[in-house]
Amino acid sequence: MAFTALNKEFSRLLRASLLAYHKNGRRGLTVSAARRCSIYTTDPIDANEPTFDKILIANRGEIACRVIKTARKMGIKTVAIHSDVDSNAPHVKLADEAICVGTAQARDSYLRMDRILDAIKTTGSQAVHPGYGFLSENADFVQQLEDIGVTFIGPNAKAITGMGDKLESKRLAMGAGVNTIPGFDGIVKDAEDCVRISNDIGYPVMIKASAGGGGKGMRIAWNDDEAREGFKLSTQEAASSFGDDRILVEKFVDNPRHIEIQVLGDKFGNAIYLNERECSIQRRNQKVIEEAPSVFLDEATRKAMGEQAVALAKQIGYSSAGTVEFLVDSKKNFYFLEMNTRLQVEHPITECITGVDLVHQMIRVAKGHALKISQKDVPIRGWAIESRVYAEDPFKNFGLPSIGRLSKYQEPLHLQKVRCDSGIEEGSEISIYYDPMICKLVCYGDNREEALERSIKALDAYVIRGVTHNIPLLRDILTEERFVSGNISTNYLPEVYPDGFKGKQLTSKEKADLTAVMASIYVKDALRSRNFVNAERIKVNSRIPSSWNLVARVAGEAVPCEVKLEDGTFKVTVEGRVVTVDSAFDLASPLIEANIDGEQETVQLIKLGSGGEIRIRYKGTAFQTTVVTDTAHRYLSYMPEKPKVDQSKVVLSPMPGLVKSIACAPGDMVGEGQEVCVIEAMKMQNSLVAAATGKVKAVHVKEGETVEEEQVLVELE
Repeated sequence: MAFTALNKEFSRLLRASLLAYHKNGRRGLTVSAARRCSIYTTDPIDANEPTFDKILIANRGEIACRVIKTARKMGIKTVAIHSDVDSNAPHVKLADEAICVGTAQARDSYLRMDRILDAIKTTGSQAVHPGYGFLSENADFVQQLEDIGVTFIGPNAKAITGMGDKLESKRLAMGAGVNTIPGFDGIVKDAEDCVRISNDIGYPVMIKASAGGGGKGMRIAWNDDEAREGFKLSTQEAASSFGDDRILVEKFVDNPRHIEIQVLGDKFGNAIYLNERECSIQRRNQKVIEEAPSVFLDEATRKAMGEQAVALAKQIGYSSAGTVEFLVDSKKNFYFLEMNTRLQVEHPITECITGVDLVHQMIRVAKGHALKISQKDVPIRGWAIESRVYAEDPFKNFGLPSIGRLSKYQEPLHLQKVRCDSGIEEGSEISIYYDPMICKLVCYGDNREEALERSIKALDAYVIRGVTHNIPLLRDILTEERFVSGNISTNYLPEVYPDGFKGKQLTSKEKADLTAVMASIYVKDALRSRNFVNAERIKVNSRIPSSWNLVARVAGEAVPCEVKLEDGTFKVTVEGRVVTVDSAFDLASPLIEANIDGEQETVQLIKLGSGGEIRIRYKGTAFQTTVVTDTAHRYLSYMPEKPKVDQSKVVLSPMPGLVKSIACAPGDMVGEGQEVCVIEAMKMQNSLVAAATGKVKAVHVKEGETVEEEQVLVELE
């Protein structure tokens, strides 16, 4: 008995000490409050409040790490589940215990309810936090947990079922007095039925999975052909992602904003809204950049949207954190889109502006505690922007997945008011099996201008090597005139980049500055190469040139320049303008803090080759450049150019993925633009078409086969 009492007292003291540890911001070093954007003050953690002893996180990656961190603050032990390929993942290392639940494919591990239930029983977990995705909105999983007396940290099964089916959720929303979009209130039978319904509603229409979410199983159709194609691809994606291929059709609100309301409810009938998040910057219906609050909403519209969201939450007896998504037109009319009955990916920006730890609230509510926060306690404190950093190639349809190992990884946490929610580390593998997200980069400021400035600096200082990533696109958006002014919609990307994203387009001043930096790097490397370390100096010509006449190739253009080194400063003459670059930078560092004409500029030296090749990341975009002497440049002009390969006769895979279907065979005639195969990557279906009319010479892949980026799939004669 004495031992049991002592053990309970030790647990209480441990929980209190962990609380103090995190309140002080200690993780090896003291971090001041000003350097953390997520300062939870609205409802601080009470170390004496009863909570769970152990919870299992039925997820992976950054969201698993996120849940574990708050559980740790509350003194709760955590259990991680993982697939065999995730056995060394950060979320596994961070948890107190870890259980392998299967192989790499999600259907064989993170979606295996039986194995997860076994893990719960084996570890004695009292509750399960689902994160987002996987089983987070699976009512059957919730019911099975209830059957074995384990708490689901989320809403009840009835709420999940009601909101998980888009048809039922629309009916429930209408019953709660929520504005809804006109559409067909039933199940679409086949492609021709989809065309008929689309014509009845009037184009454009949105074709989407009834059980869907996260942008998967959604297509916009502007005519009959697109409706047929959209039905086919949406059905396939819905079956693959959700195990439910039912499709619905509704009117597409042209040029809308996507604005969502965060809600929080308990089991005593209390519900509040925690303001809005602007999520209009999207590609393929998936969010790219989010911010809170929205520049578009006035207080009256915010209140009306919030009250409707709360009315819906109360209507379905919602008891957890959830998100009600709306489409908002140019006149501030808003329409219910869907409700996500889980923690949203972009929840950190709400935490930044309200001071509410949403994971903490979810755990409290699941344990049976009432909300301590009322609507009047919810502030809008500053501004927060989340940039979703993905392992994607932004030059291909605004982001097709990339895979590889992170050979170098350095988050910009040395900057103030920056938060990185990630589940990877240097050496981690980005594979085809899971979402390609690297990190949610959240930057906070007292106002939008500060949050934007902080985001730009953080992206410039974010070092990621080994995979292609979308930082070039993220940074370009944050500096683009329309975005900065707040004039955005869900059509933003195709409108601003009608020909696709082409990288940073340099002004004449930026080109001169980049040329000056590259020339300075070249000269500094040349001077370093003259030094002999731990050896007697060999008698060679030791005279240091007074100047260097160089030619830099920037964005396909040869730019002559002259470099002089005077009093620790490189003076680079470019097209008649003298640019000064402080020489006190380190070539061995992945980040170069270059002082250009007295202004600080962060650039990344990715590669420095012996032949003058310099790959440098400047203003987000990686530029492949060369710097050589003017003499070498003259000689290079005599070198023959490598002939370009005609790719119109082959269909290449634009990304690593799985061959889902093949629509042609050797000997078939195909027309330009005709589909020849479908590649699935990260659960998204991508239709690949022939670039020219011709006869199929060979099909080099089979259905179910895994392919690499740029692999030849189909060849024409």
